[in-house]
Amino acid sequence: MRKDILSKDHLGKESPNRNSREDVLIVRLDSMGDMLMTGPAVRAVAYGARSVTMLCGPRGQAAAELLPGVDRVLVWDCPWIANPAPDATWAMVAELLQLLDPAPARAVILTSFHQSSLPTALVLRLAGVRHIAAISEDYPGTLLDVRVRPDVDVPGLIPEPERNLAVVRAAGFELPDDDDGKLAVRLPARTEIVPGTTPEGTVPGGYIVVHPGADAPARTWPASHYAECVRQLVDAGHEVFVTGGAEEAELCSFVSGGGLARNLAGTTDVAGLVHIIAGASVLITGNTGPAHLAAALQTPVVCLFSPVTAAESWAPYGVALELLGDQSATCAMTRARECPVPGHPCLSSVTPGDVVDAVYRLAAATGRTLAETAVAAAAGRRTGAIT
Repeated sequence: MRKDILSKDHLGKESPNRNSREDVLIVRLDSMGDMLMTGPAVRAVAYGARSVTMLCGPRGQAAAELLPGVDRVLVWDCPWIANPAPDATWAMVAELLQLLDPAPARAVILTSFHQSSLPTALVLRLAGVRHIAAISEDYPGTLLDVRVRPDVDVPGLIPEPERNLAVVRAAGFELPDDDDGKLAVRLPARTEIVPGTTPEGTVPGGYIVVHPGADAPARTWPASHYAECVRQLVDAGHEVFVTGGAEEAELCSFVSGGGLARNLAGTTDVAGLVHIIAGASVLITGNTGPAHLAAALQTPVVCLFSPVTAAESWAPYGVALELLGDQSATCAMTRARECPVPGHPCLSSVTPGDVVDAVYRLAAATGRTLAETAVAAAAGRRTGAIT
């Protein structure tokens, strides 16, 4: 466990005159990975604000609660951001107005390039928020006090954490000088994570985590490839954990090879996943929330990245990384949820051996140990582990 990453004194540090500042609402209404990539922006606001409230969607709540600098979390399922989206009704708007009563003095709305900040800004104005900052390509009228224009005030293809930071800087907030601007999370309370955890709540290090699921089929490496990769790693003598939600139990059972790897699907919450990924030598996954969680924990990532979104913006940020996948494929920047190209070649062309090689390169580059399993050690098997 890299406790230095999780307990840096400057993360979420208060400005010396914080009590004289205003309460600030930060809005990010989509998923876990999107929320984790707001981390540096949140810490900048926290440094200059009296308090920080995060308004998030249900899929981002667990990640919001992990962010240094967040004092309070409000949850609202947004009809113009969530996918699938709830119906847009007066009752939904009334629910948000009630959540925001009393209204904070200021708000910063953080969105992706394909989302509009203006519907949210309208409701915040109705709630009584006096000062609102956000990115908006469209003319905002009186909805925004600080308008950041994409491709004018902030470049189009930059890492999402830097895009978020540009918005809060335009609103007058800066990171403290000793903040490195990387992703970070607070260490959650210990939960029952995996059988055999240590008393401190961490799993012995040196293992490899494989997270095969994603929220869109176009972002997933073929399950058969994941399964073969796991088999090769286990055959080489390495300890492998396969993680996923309860809804991914069948996928994770297949990928884990019927017991070759430890199948943890549905056995842990996000807090437990933090401990598991923090103790890993390498994470293998796609463009999904756990990749960004690994970045926040400084766990190296082999990322099977589908080009339906831009790697320049959405690749794991500020962490040792092997990015695999054909970024020039014809599906590039389509934002497709289902692959539009027969055979899913942007990712299916990456072989299990390619991924295993990437694991070894990352281990060598970062000095991480890839531990042998007890069986391999007892047999004296040559595993190729980096020690």
